[in-house]
Amino acid sequence: MSTGLEETSDAETVDVTEAELEALIGDRALARDEHENAPGFVVNPDEVQSVLGDLKDEAGYDHLSCVTAQQYEDRYESIYHLKKYDDASDEVSIVVPTTRDDPVSESAEPVFRTADWHEREAYDLVGIEYADHPDLRRILLPETWQGHPLSDDYDQDKPQLVTLAEHENPLADDHHDAESDTMFLNVGPHHPATHGVLHVKTVLDGETIVDVDPDIGYLHRCEEQMCQQGTYRHQIMPYPDRWDYVSSGLLNEWAYARAIEDLADIEVPEYAQVIRTMGAELCRIASHMLALGTFALDVYGEFTAIFQYTFRDREVVQDILEDLTGQRMMFNYFRVGGVAWDLPEPREEFFEQTRDFLDELPAKVAEYNDMVTSNEIFQTRCIDTGVLEPDVAKDYGCTGPVARGSGVDYDLRRDDPYGYYEHLDWDVVTRDGCDNYARVLCRMEEVEESAKIIEQCLDLLEEWPEDDREVQANVPRTLKPDAGSEIYRAVEAAKGELGIYIRSDGTDKPGRFKIRSPCFSNLQALPEMTEGEYIPDLVASLGSLDIVLGEVDR
Repeated sequence: MSTGLEETSDAETVDVTEAELEALIGDRALARDEHENAPGFVVNPDEVQSVLGDLKDEAGYDHLSCVTAQQYEDRYESIYHLKKYDDASDEVSIVVPTTRDDPVSESAEPVFRTADWHEREAYDLVGIEYADHPDLRRILLPETWQGHPLSDDYDQDKPQLVTLAEHENPLADDHHDAESDTMFLNVGPHHPATHGVLHVKTVLDGETIVDVDPDIGYLHRCEEQMCQQGTYRHQIMPYPDRWDYVSSGLLNEWAYARAIEDLADIEVPEYAQVIRTMGAELCRIASHMLALGTFALDVYGEFTAIFQYTFRDREVVQDILEDLTGQRMMFNYFRVGGVAWDLPEPREEFFEQTRDFLDELPAKVAEYNDMVTSNEIFQTRCIDTGVLEPDVAKDYGCTGPVARGSGVDYDLRRDDPYGYYEHLDWDVVTRDGCDNYARVLCRMEEVEESAKIIEQCLDLLEEWPEDDREVQANVPRTLKPDAGSEIYRAVEAAKGELGIYIRSDGTDKPGRFKIRSPCFSNLQALPEMTEGEYIPDLVASLGSLDIVLGEVDR
């Protein structure tokens, strides 16, 4: 079929108009379904691979950012949110409806590897089945779970079944197969190297890893359902702090704020945008400090120096954020339309405290490079281990330092501007090493770039006219976006692209609320990074992903 579009390569981006998209999809499009952020096309459930393949290969949409599944009164629906790694603002949504009686759709996994986990989650929580999926089984809930929690016929009072295997004798003899040379090894879920309750099912051939299967869901709380039961204006905002709960609270809050503000056409005051930008970058520094400390602990067991040094510096950031927000972790500082309040008084003390931290930061970063990145043991454990090639990273939907450490130049702060970032002078950090070492260096250099952003924000806030310090827009007491309106918006969180999809049903609560976790997609690439390596390399690779299970499981 002639499409009028030339095939894309890694070095070029094709700008595609809606007319060209219509020509490319052709009669495979059943209808149009416009979203606030992107044109939408409704396609048959048996033509998913064909349409997505053409959009990827011929139109350059090489980033399957998110898959949203939902149920209506008359149908099920899967939405594939597509972007370009070379132009994150160029988006398209492919909507795939299925009947309620037979909710089966073609899998997108042969086109985008990242669809594997996303479609498993859609099956697990909503109940849509995907033909040709290589491993369609539950991912967040136990295999014995009865029903699909986000379907409208789910019975919350139905008793759940627990298999007898749960009560097996833990002291039973190991099983040995005389014809096999492999060994099955459980890593986690109660192991410090898994960074939370993560279970990594590992198969060894001698000492070499031949198969890795991350088993997630131990921390699943159905956060999406909680948000669907809360009002836009006040009740949803406290939840994002609990996704990546260790450092990225304000970044999480911004993801929801950006989505609802664009959906409800709310313009945030410029002054509030500067405060948001400053607070977000403070959270990014805190997150990367924690990532470095825990990674050093994983790789060569250094607790007394590196781990405590990073916590020392992270505590300074937490003190600044506490002065700003009133909290150290669960900030709840952003509001729909701005922030809760202005900078703490006296402002001069806040500026001095923050600038003192920024002045001391370069020496501390140099100290980390002396103690960590130039350490021979550290380099031996990290260089050329956990290799993730750029094309593989893209295929799995990796973002953040994980992707940028593989040379993928993708950062939503620059590529899909929001807040005050486009008015500031800073650089996106990338590394071409593609290994565990490159990901660590990427985060450390991002700390320095965040410091540059914070310093420029402080300069602006110090000089801002007192009469023009507006921290919140005039937002209606009750928000009710138009029924049927849909949007997907994302921000560059510390760990990558954190996105929110919202569908309005005309009430003051979302009809559907979907969270796109960067850790979820990044963790999915772990087998690619570790197969053929050793258990110590698995620990290093997992640590280099910098996951938080509260965000993976939601």
